[in-house]
Amino acid sequence: MTSVSSSSSGALAASQTNAKQTIAGNFDTFLQLLTTQLQNQNPLDPLDTNQFTSQLVQFSSVEQQLRTNDLLTTLVSANAAGIVSASAGYLGAEITADGSVTTLAAGKAAWTLNAAKPAAKATFSVIDASTGATVYTATRSLDAGAGSFVWDGRGGDGSLYSAGSYKLKIDAVDAAGQPVAVSTEISGKVDAVDLSGDTPLLKIGDISVALDKVKTLRKSAS
Repeated sequence: MTSVSSSSSGALAASQTNAKQTIAGNFDTFLQLLTTQLQNQNPLDPLDTNQFTSQLVQFSSVEQQLRTNDLLTTLVSANAAGIVSASAGYLGAEITADGSVTTLAAGKAAWTLNAAKPAAKATFSVIDASTGATVYTATRSLDAGAGSFVWDGRGGDGSLYSAGSYKLKIDAVDAAGQPVAVSTEISGKVDAVDLSGDTPLLKIGDISVALDKVKTLRKSAS
C-alpha cells in the first residue's frame, strides 16, 4: 500500500509564519516610534532633515523586507509542493540506489558491487541491520568492475534467518595486501515516500533511500 507523509509541511509553514510576524512586529514598532518622534519634536529645534530622510529610508527598507519575505514564502511553498510531487512520482517504481542495507525476502537478498580494482581476497559479511550481529561470512576473490553478491538467508551453520533488513560489509585487499574500494548498490520497489524529515526518503519496505542516492529508475508499462 502506498503512502506519502507530509508532517514537515506544517512545521515549515509555522516557521515561516513566525518569521513574518516577527518582522511585521518590528515594522509596526518602528512606525510607532517615528510617528511619536514627529508628534513630540521641539518646534524650536525640529528634526534634522538628513536624519528624518535617513529614518524614512529605514522605513522603506523594512517595508521592502516584508514584501521580500512574502515572495520568499511563496517560492518556498511552491518548491516544497514540487518536491512532494516529484517524490510521489517514485511510488511503484523499481530503483537502484547507492547503499549497503537491503531486504531478505523469499530466501534472497542481493547486492550489486563495483570494485575499483581486482581483489585477491574479499571478505563478505552479512549483518543483521536491527541487532548489528554478523550472521554470515564468505571469502573469495573479486574481479574489477561490476559484480553481484546474493545471500540465500542461511548462516554458516545452515540455520535459516528470518526476513528483514540486512547489511553487506566488504573488506577487500589486492595481491599486495593493499585495500580495495568496493561500492555497493541495492534495488527494490518504492512503496512509500517519507516527508517527515528535512529531505524526502523513498521507502523500500523498512529501508529508507535518499533521493540523491538513486542511480536508476524504472516503471512498469502498466
